[in-house]
Amino acid sequence: MMDKLRIGFAPTRRAAFSKEEAYRYKVLIREFLNKYSDAIIVIDIEDMNEEGLLYDDTAMAYKIAEKFKREKVDCVFIPHCNFGTEDTVAKMCREVDKPVLLWGPRDDEPLENGLRLRDTQCGLFATGAVLRRFRVPFTYIPNTKIDDPIFKRRFENFIQAANVVKAFNNIRILQISTRPSAFWSVICNEGELLEKFNIQLFPISLKELEIKTLEIEKEDSNELRMEIEKIRSIVDCSGADPFYVKRVAALKLAIAYYAKKELCCAAAIQCWSALQKSLGIMPCLANALLTDEGIPVACETDIHGAISSVMAYAATMGKSPPFFADLTIRHPVNNNAELLFHCGNFPPSLVKVGCKTKFDNHFLFDDHAPGTHEGEIEGGEITIVRFDGDNGEYSLFLGKARGTTGNFTRGTYLWVEVNDWSLWEEKLVTGPYIHHCSGVHGNVVPVLYEACKYIPGLKADPVEPSEKEIRDWLRGAINSL
Repeated sequence: MMDKLRIGFAPTRRAAFSKEEAYRYKVLIREFLNKYSDAIIVIDIEDMNEEGLLYDDTAMAYKIAEKFKREKVDCVFIPHCNFGTEDTVAKMCREVDKPVLLWGPRDDEPLENGLRLRDTQCGLFATGAVLRRFRVPFTYIPNTKIDDPIFKRRFENFIQAANVVKAFNNIRILQISTRPSAFWSVICNEGELLEKFNIQLFPISLKELEIKTLEIEKEDSNELRMEIEKIRSIVDCSGADPFYVKRVAALKLAIAYYAKKELCCAAAIQCWSALQKSLGIMPCLANALLTDEGIPVACETDIHGAISSVMAYAATMGKSPPFFADLTIRHPVNNNAELLFHCGNFPPSLVKVGCKTKFDNHFLFDDHAPGTHEGEIEGGEITIVRFDGDNGEYSLFLGKARGTTGNFTRGTYLWVEVNDWSLWEEKLVTGPYIHHCSGVHGNVVPVLYEACKYIPGLKADPVEPSEKEIRDWLRGAINSL
């Protein structure tokens, strides 16, 4: 499970409008935020003044910014409780330099005497203009009532997007050996990833991993025994040699050791074929177990694939593990369906309800080394994600699919259907994408689309739904995607 998102809450007002109404709305909005206590930690400004509101005071802008930075907020929410103070908001947001959510509750009708208490919408126009002057990217929720479903939809989309930005800005990947020599498609530019996005790679050799695995295996610790029992509880090991089950458990703990040592949130491993010669096993099940525990592992040393998985996982707030897949073949009779497959690395928690996968030998390579698990995973709504780039430009492929029926196949797999596969195929082939992708349950396309706004140098590239459909949904013009 991921750490909670830390959100800086800085409601704002302007002196020319009702201070009492601004305070009343601040309380109502805070009550709304409290409903998300399982996902967020609210850092407020109650200690800044008696009202707990940001208003026309330059010194206050910098004091609030200092507090938010000290408290390590991941994003900032600036509800306009009346007109608001645009310059103070912009100064504070630029200093904090985190994703910004801008919104204000819809204004009430004028009083009988003709006076208006808030003019919130007018203030939002002003703040949006000044944020642009300060070059502060922001997310805007239409001026709605606090109980409007659009406000809830957009707020949730924003905090998930902010969580993706938080995860992306802290990507550290354990790189286990080089890519397989035949896989030119997974080439990455380590220096460019560091320079553009501060994505850090921590390489180790297969020999280092082998030594650590055998060391853990020889120690035969309680931790290793518990890992073996865990494997047996979620995977059918009845036909497996206990020696290989133990070695897979040791390999999983060895990868986890290096990931923890280097503070890595994901890994990419050269899964064939040197590992089978040195340890006699496949790493597929170990990869699957680690992914289920929140450390996504990409096959074939696909660094961009590991990045894709980190983003997909963060978009769900850590509630659903990603699965790293090949886009392999079209459905034999459904022209808009495709097979998502990999040898045995999909998280066991995703296997179809009522089924238990089997500890097995690899079915493809000549050595048929043990260490995979096989089975079909649950369908439903699926988001397909691929971070990729070439020639100095990077984009994020985004597509929504849904599980469908299809033929049995070896490995871990899922058949999915889309609206127009020919459009998907054209975009994937013409690039900069490859056959690898990360899938995750749920529709988080709008989340990842929004997150790209806050990641300089990364362009959102949605195929389904289209960019226009996403934008229409975000502003409430359509109700479903």
